[in-house]
Amino acid sequence: MRLTKKAPAVEHKPQGLGVSRRGFLKGTGVAAGGLAATGLLGQQMIRPAEAARTTYSTAPVEVKRTICTHCSVGCGVYAEVQEGVWTGQEPAFDHPINRGAHCAKGAALRYHGHSTRRLKYPMKLVNGQWQRLSWEQAISEISGQLLSIREQSGPDSVFWLGSAKFNNEQAYLFRKMVSLWGTNNVEHQARICHSTTVAGVANTWGYGAMTNSYNDMQNSKSILFIGSNAAEAHPVSMQHTLIAKERNNAKVIVVDPRYTRTAAKSDEYVRIRPGSDVAFIWGLLWHIFGNGWEDRQFISQRVYGMDEIREEVRRFPPAEVERITGVGEQQMYKVARMLAENTPGCIVWCMGGTQHTTGNNNTRAYCILELALGNVGKSGAGANIYRGHDNVQGATDFGVLSDSLPGYYGLAEGAWRHWARVWDVDYEWIKNRFDQSTYRGRQPMNTNGITVSRWIDGVLEDPANIDQRDNIRAMFYWGHAVNSQTRGPEMREAMKKLDMMVIVDPYPTVAAVMNDRTDGVYLLPACTQFETYGSVTASNRSIQWRDKVIDPHFESKTDHEIMYRFARELGLDEPLFKHIRVENNEPNLEDVVREYNRGMWTIGYTGQSPERLKYHQQNWHAFDFTSLRAVGTDAHNEFYGLPWPCWGTPEMKHPGTHILYDTSLPVADGGLGFRANFGVERNGETLLAEGSAPVGNEIGDGHPEFSANLLKQLGWWNDLTPEEQQAAEGKDWKTDLSGGIQRVAIAHGCAPFGNGKARTVVWTFPDAIPQHREPLYTTRRDLVADYPTWDDFQSISRLPTLYRSIQERDTSAEFPIILTSGRLVEYEGGGDETRSNPWLAELQQDMFVEINPFNANTLRIRNGQDVWVYGPEGGRVKVKAMVTNRVDRNVAFMPFHFGGVFQGEDLRHRYPQGSDPYVLGESVNIVTTYGYDPVTLMQETKCTVCRIEAA
Repeated sequence: MRLTKKAPAVEHKPQGLGVSRRGFLKGTGVAAGGLAATGLLGQQMIRPAEAARTTYSTAPVEVKRTICTHCSVGCGVYAEVQEGVWTGQEPAFDHPINRGAHCAKGAALRYHGHSTRRLKYPMKLVNGQWQRLSWEQAISEISGQLLSIREQSGPDSVFWLGSAKFNNEQAYLFRKMVSLWGTNNVEHQARICHSTTVAGVANTWGYGAMTNSYNDMQNSKSILFIGSNAAEAHPVSMQHTLIAKERNNAKVIVVDPRYTRTAAKSDEYVRIRPGSDVAFIWGLLWHIFGNGWEDRQFISQRVYGMDEIREEVRRFPPAEVERITGVGEQQMYKVARMLAENTPGCIVWCMGGTQHTTGNNNTRAYCILELALGNVGKSGAGANIYRGHDNVQGATDFGVLSDSLPGYYGLAEGAWRHWARVWDVDYEWIKNRFDQSTYRGRQPMNTNGITVSRWIDGVLEDPANIDQRDNIRAMFYWGHAVNSQTRGPEMREAMKKLDMMVIVDPYPTVAAVMNDRTDGVYLLPACTQFETYGSVTASNRSIQWRDKVIDPHFESKTDHEIMYRFARELGLDEPLFKHIRVENNEPNLEDVVREYNRGMWTIGYTGQSPERLKYHQQNWHAFDFTSLRAVGTDAHNEFYGLPWPCWGTPEMKHPGTHILYDTSLPVADGGLGFRANFGVERNGETLLAEGSAPVGNEIGDGHPEFSANLLKQLGWWNDLTPEEQQAAEGKDWKTDLSGGIQRVAIAHGCAPFGNGKARTVVWTFPDAIPQHREPLYTTRRDLVADYPTWDDFQSISRLPTLYRSIQERDTSAEFPIILTSGRLVEYEGGGDETRSNPWLAELQQDMFVEINPFNANTLRIRNGQDVWVYGPEGGRVKVKAMVTNRVDRNVAFMPFHFGGVFQGEDLRHRYPQGSDPYVLGESVNIVTTYGYDPVTLMQETKCTVCRIEAA
């Protein structure tokens, strides 16, 4: 069946738009209620139905174990293959995370493996027409142009935009390849989804990742969702929330500008004004501190700077909180009391909290709330940060970012020397690959590159204002949806100015058609993750191995083979694959795992050998559904997926760390204190834990991170073997390639990274204490004087960044409605893949804007009518109106999964023949505006302004 513009609707839609409630329930893991949905009935009582099948082959059925690619929950899938054809699938009933549950996207996986809408062979745009190329010609032409641009403008004039769709091994190879090319202009989706999480959380207690797990939420007694619509964005995660409600009578509180499907499952829904998260959290703490509900012992032992937070919170009494957030005193008190009386409790956030100019302030405030209640380092507690792509956690861990090498080693000389040793490549050779010029006293090798959120400015900005030799002239879009980024009209102008665009993806993506070019665009067909193998890291840090389900279709190639082919043409293959076997142009991914095991000491990607990961994959049934511990088998007592940190070498058999910062367990069994990453003292106060340490810690108190010198001072140096001593001399726990320092520290009950306090004050950030600051585009001009933004300044990303100069423009009269955006259950990310799937395309066929009935009636707009939505920077989109009370009269909402229409212009004719998605629509990010977090340059998508008119 070939669909044209729209697939036929599957059932009546009462509002004339989107999927009905019944359709939603049919397609998601929330569908089955009660015990059945949560998996509590167990495997013996729930089995896959054995329906009769019409088969056309008597060939045996091979069953492959893979992981869903559509969010970070990490659901297991049994893929059934006959004669190389993916003929059936089942959600894995024995998988320790999803236990037989699927959402709509997961249920539609099989089509992605055989989609006819995919790119079929390499192509380039010539005089406005797509021409077929061989792989050899495409790689040769592109490489030649890359080398020419490098010669003329330096290595930083090529931007390497990678992907959260890479598996771990591909992500590692990509960052290594770009490093050897000689630039830090490398990024992926995490910059525009959770970079403010990583920065905020890592600078609070040490690691910027989810502290607990989806499964552990079964033990929660309260769950606060803020900026997260898990029922649509992470449907299968909701089974764990529903278990907590049934088992513990857990109180679920949803804080969101919209009444979402997650809010429908809540005990308390709080409608908050977009952009006021910090004031909301301080309002909760006003009641918590005022009533003595905080955990004073936990704070005294394990938290630095809470008294400074108390002072800040005094500025936010109930009347002021209501003025800023719109939430009244009675409800604020009720929520604060619910959280305080129902511990352990966890907090969940997603892009609703991160995608703001104040994103790092938001994430730090969330953490501070949990610290005040003692809700960190405990089962059922913690910061549970749901990520969007299947491997956005892993791609971040492996440094596909402009400010980090693999393992968050940073860009200082010591970090580069460490990885040069791991790669067995001369450091001076790598150094000379970079631009040797100095910009504002810094060299590009040791300077953050341009972020994906700002690549537009890297192309369009006056080169005199950029801290590199020249503008960006060539862009790789390697598994990236450009319609997920803000400032669409300016993006089109940047695309036109580029010398070359290279799109590497299973689908052509919106980038192929919105660029308004007639030449200089290449399309390279990459495989899906079902046509390769390797590991992927879920949000909870569990690392899961995937089988290869089917062979590459059409002329597509795996991402790592494409990397190898480019490296060979660019003269980088020898250093890149020095210790990695390459067979038939394809690097061996097990060798890649062993190489990064040698270097990823900081976050503990060192104990997970390929053999250990594969054993966990083959024994899903052995892992407990709540604790994630293996029961019996050779993995007995290990946590599923060996969640990092999995300390030491694989031979140490560390079980992984299920719950970060849990002092109730020995370090050897997954216990930890907070990371001592901020020094040992500040302003005369200790930054080390006081009277608190993991069980069995021989020091018994706070202590700094481990180094060779500290081992000698403690008298533990001789616990190292002579070989380990030689390797560890002059090193610390992060740079000792033998792993001896980690082994000895753990043998004495100590975490290699020390035992420090979490900090509530980050003295190196623009706001040491999280501040409420009004959005750049705000409808509340009365608040700007009291809560202004920052001054304009030269950012971390080689570019000037604007704040006050934008906020000073009053657009509130012309654009009176706050515009926010978010996810739908049917589609993922930019939507190119899911809108090309007819099974999903049937469910949601129109791009729309949610508008409150009061506004709709005032503007004479009917439900389902075409409307124009205008933004203050000149963008406009033509979409359907969904008239609903989900949003109040101050807010409008649009999903961000659509593309292929640009300001009213249908671009379907620009796709290569047969590759246009079934469903097209305007991108909300044509209307979204300028705005960036000052620490990470996270884009602002959740709080801009708009005007709506009937079309």
